[in-house]
Amino acid sequence: MKYFLPAAVAASSVVVIPASAQTVRELQRQIDELKAVIAEMKAAQSAAAKPPAVAEASAAPVAAATARPPMVAEAPVPAIPPGAAIAPAQTQVAAAPTQSKRWYDRIRIRGYTQLRLNEIIAGDRTAPAGLARLRSVHDSGIGDNTGFTFRRIRLILQGDLGDRVSFYLQPDFATAVSSQSVGERREGFLQLRDAYFDAFLDRDKRFRLRFGQSKVPFGWENMQSSSNRLTLDRSDAINSGVPSERDIGVVAYYTPAVVDDIWERLTEDGQKLFGNYGAFGVGLYNGQGTNREEANDAVMAVALATWPFAIGGRQVLEVGASGYTNRVQPEIRTGGVSPVVFADDRVGLHAILYPQPFGLQAEWTWGRGPEYDPVLRGITTKALHGGYVQGTARVRQSPVGPFMPYVRWQTYRGGWKAAVNAPRLETDEIELGIEFQPVPALEWTIAYARMERAEADERRAGRAEGDVFRTQLQLNY
Repeated sequence: MKYFLPAAVAASSVVVIPASAQTVRELQRQIDELKAVIAEMKAAQSAAAKPPAVAEASAAPVAAATARPPMVAEAPVPAIPPGAAIAPAQTQVAAAPTQSKRWYDRIRIRGYTQLRLNEIIAGDRTAPAGLARLRSVHDSGIGDNTGFTFRRIRLILQGDLGDRVSFYLQPDFATAVSSQSVGERREGFLQLRDAYFDAFLDRDKRFRLRFGQSKVPFGWENMQSSSNRLTLDRSDAINSGVPSERDIGVVAYYTPAVVDDIWERLTEDGQKLFGNYGAFGVGLYNGQGTNREEANDAVMAVALATWPFAIGGRQVLEVGASGYTNRVQPEIRTGGVSPVVFADDRVGLHAILYPQPFGLQAEWTWGRGPEYDPVLRGITTKALHGGYVQGTARVRQSPVGPFMPYVRWQTYRGGWKAAVNAPRLETDEIELGIEFQPVPALEWTIAYARMERAEADERRAGRAEGDVFRTQLQLNY
């Protein structure tokens, strides 16, 4: 296009006349006019690419350079003989040099905020001492005498420090801290979530090494950002493997070009992906949990593989598996961490049929991990299993904007190692909800859940039941 426009202008300015009437002087005049037009266009392009101050400073020299000198007749120029061939003038325009961006020009700031309201409309809102109340390990806003809560307030700072190095920093301003005043809970504390940098080992950035605190590649739902997830919370079974989803370590990711192309197409289509963490990932982490000091010399070794298949035109089916082996020391009721190291090993499978307009999503995990035994009155290693199945639909256009209804069933039997004494969870839950997006920056979710849960406290026995109304407003910025 850069060369086509000057050529078109030049062609439109040439007047076809008989060869016998053309002279060298007339050809020279036409060539000078063509040079002037090209010079003016180059000056305009250079001014547009420069900052205003630079463009103003360089306006005078450019104008002087592009001015045509007056025609001076020194000697008669012989006429071109009739019928003589005239070679067309060829003008080449040099490409303007591109200026590489400085590292601080490559930094982006974004984030999101989630405001929630939960209400137990029927069931075990309270219970006598020693019996389970209706509570969730994912949302402290489910309980008695609760109101509006900030579930997440994330601010993300990311960018490229060069062609082969990038960084990512994400704190959360909605973390709660307990025991601030006679056991009272305090909200709105700052907590580190992600702090890592990527080193790309190839020019196409398909193979990367990630160093620092980042997501552990176990479970498709765990890897998916909370800003993209349709349901309000992750499932107990998948998230119990890596509560808070992160740890400190190093991980290698690789994404083939064919996978990257499918994920880019799904992103442009507005699908809720888990993010490009690589079609294959292998990593080593401390294994003790997010923002917790490592308690032993063992490491968590983890691997994940996922692959999307394009089927039936626009439809995509993604399947994969993940697993890890770890040794962990949970916190204990008497204080500190357990002096005993417990085995913590899992495998998981996942499958996602992206909604076009209907979709299906499922994950399941099996393994063993630390769990409190009320008979032995202590923590031991026990088997665990669970997962979820979720159906979704997608309506792209409506009077209220795009919306996505969903239904999810989940179950889990096993320990919750992130809580004191690794209590046993026994979860069965059905959730129905719908997410509206009236404007791109705003998402509103309304959900109802029928819950049957064991409270994450080994001092409270049994399971609580109840119906919970939930709603969330998410602002993306």
